[in-house]
Amino acid sequence: MTTPHWIFGDQLGPHFLTPAGEDGPGRGVPVVMIEARSVFRRRRFHRAKAHLVLSAMRHRAAELGGRVTYVRAETYREGLRRAVGGAPVTVCHPTSHAALRLVRSLPRVRVLPARGFLVAREEFAGWAEGRGGRLLQEDFYRWVRREHDLLMEGDHPAGGRFDHDHANREPPPAGARKLDVPGPYRPREDDIDAEVRDDLDRWEHEEGVRFVGRDGPRRFPATRREALSALRRFVEHRLASFGPYEDAMLTGDPVMSHSLLSSSLNLGLLHPAECVERAERAWRRGAVPVNSAEGFVRQVAGWREYVWQLYWHFGEDYRHVNALGHIEGLPEYFAGLDADAVTARCLATVLAQVRDTGWTHHIPRLMVLGSHALQRGWDPVAVTDWFHRCFVDGYDWVMVPNVVGMSQYADGGRMTTKPYTSGGAYIHRMSDLCDGCAYRPTERTGPRACPYAAGYWAFLHRHRRLLSGNARMRRAVQGLDRLRDLDEVLRQERRRAGEVP
Repeated sequence: MTTPHWIFGDQLGPHFLTPAGEDGPGRGVPVVMIEARSVFRRRRFHRAKAHLVLSAMRHRAAELGGRVTYVRAETYREGLRRAVGGAPVTVCHPTSHAALRLVRSLPRVRVLPARGFLVAREEFAGWAEGRGGRLLQEDFYRWVRREHDLLMEGDHPAGGRFDHDHANREPPPAGARKLDVPGPYRPREDDIDAEVRDDLDRWEHEEGVRFVGRDGPRRFPATRREALSALRRFVEHRLASFGPYEDAMLTGDPVMSHSLLSSSLNLGLLHPAECVERAERAWRRGAVPVNSAEGFVRQVAGWREYVWQLYWHFGEDYRHVNALGHIEGLPEYFAGLDADAVTARCLATVLAQVRDTGWTHHIPRLMVLGSHALQRGWDPVAVTDWFHRCFVDGYDWVMVPNVVGMSQYADGGRMTTKPYTSGGAYIHRMSDLCDGCAYRPTERTGPRACPYAAGYWAFLHRHRRLLSGNARMRRAVQGLDRLRDLDEVLRQERRRAGEVP
């Protein structure tokens, strides 16, 4: 008899059903999909994220037609029992520790190797072995480039160097409100989206399921065809200008030249190989500069792969590390995406972007949202959960290393070599978000004191002993001794603790 294959809601691309000998489902095998209501009942997800995931799952089921058994149930266990009874099933390695525990606890479920990534876990283990714990992202990235022959010219990296960050850290063009670049791909909603929206309304009104944020119209691909269209538009019309401005921010242009492909990759609609290969082909035919191609390849083949591997390498307890001892809970304005309550223009703008779309690019996430949480001493477990729930591309494997390790420095430096936080000067230099703000990025005290400028120095003072031993932070920590108003800054920040900035 043919063994059915179970696919999760982030395993929706064709590469999850491609036969691969003993490690893959057979050609044309029956497919099981389970829509578990308990996932949305347990946590308060962004409404746009819930819509996207359900729309993508139901679109995939419609594509598979009679081949799929699609079950809407309260839990995965109930759904699998209704779908196959006690019959055996296969499933590709899930993307979270909790899901892996679940499938391993179920009788007659055979777990196949993970798919949807460039590097197998066994290959990463071989790379990591003997490195003495020095698992730097730059070393990993260079290894991946060589192993997969990405942006290489023989034994040498394209453009003579692996790292083109020197050309990819430009502030936005002076006086620009938006980048002069064609907009991203936008999908069109259909009857399945309407059904999803009706179901979400009913769940809220009748079943007590709660969401944050706003829903609609859908901005991100829910099908393989839409995802390929988004990839094609990015490479052909937006990649060329991506590199220089990938770290820049503009109030009127939240997407800049970013690809907006992270949700498609994390739903499994795209494979990372096809994304980086298209970017490389565009560079080789002279359509995009090497720094833009390299910046995108670094995000996909470098950082995304690195985060996936560290999630499993560090283990399940990693989510609970708290080297800085931060324990403050998330304030309601932040947890509820109440951007209108915030005075600081940068934070209000970015919170509104999350509220309205469930997305911002990596610099607002790291240097506005994450930096604020770090400076205020919020519990990293709560911050990680917030990012997971409130972003359309947020999954456990994505957010645990990104937030615990990088954004909140809660591992004390196992993943990154320094905390990623700054004063208001960085935000002012890389954006127009300070224009018209009630605060001044250069002022540390007084009624116009920037929450980031003052918060930065308060953070350094609070963790001076730990950070003074960090070579990359030593000069910044020494700067505390040159602040004549440090005592006033600290008194002010103690008074402002708990206030909406």
